[in-house]
Amino acid sequence: MRAVNLLPRDDGGQGRKLPPVPVLVACGGAVVVTALLALMFMSASSQVATQRQALRDARAEYAAIPAPPPKSPLATQLPQEHATRVTALATVLGQRLAWDRLLREVSQVVPNDVWLTTLNAAAPTVTPPSPAGTLGQEFIVDGCTYSQPSVARFLARLQVVPDLQNVSLAKVLSAGNVADASTTAVGSCPKGTVTFTLQGDLRTAGAAS
Repeated sequence: MRAVNLLPRDDGGQGRKLPPVPVLVACGGAVVVTALLALMFMSASSQVATQRQALRDARAEYAAIPAPPPKSPLATQLPQEHATRVTALATVLGQRLAWDRLLREVSQVVPNDVWLTTLNAAAPTVTPPSPAGTLGQEFIVDGCTYSQPSVARFLARLQVVPDLQNVSLAKVLSAGNVADASTTAVGSCPKGTVTFTLQGDLRTAGAAS
């Protein structure tokens, strides 16, 4: 009697075919990209949620801050009063004048043949300047000399003194204009001399040079 093999025949897997390698690579790449995109989306969503929560917390803290009390009228007036005082102080400092320096400058320009009898100086004021032909109120000097050219030389020297400006000749009186000049002195000047008066303005610290 013949033996019959009832088991299926093993073909060695030759009947099944695997997909091509490029297809497998493409499928694997698609899976990796999808996983990366999902991970990035989840991370971005988490960051957005964190920022929104931080914004809500900041708004809550801002709302909890109490409103500042209204300013009193006195506090409003203080800055204006301070500015007024600063302006007044600047004005006073701008009108300062070093008197010792002025006297030293004048003494250095007096010619040898000129001597002074009086010197009047006052701090500058905000009043308008004196009209032409009248004596100024800031700087007036009287003196004596032997000739009118000496007066002109002294006037020219005073015009270059840094602390003086607008220096001019107020009046000059020679001995010939005095009655009986041989026996009469003119003010504090001896007889036979020329007397003069010069006037000018004082330049304060704030004035332009």
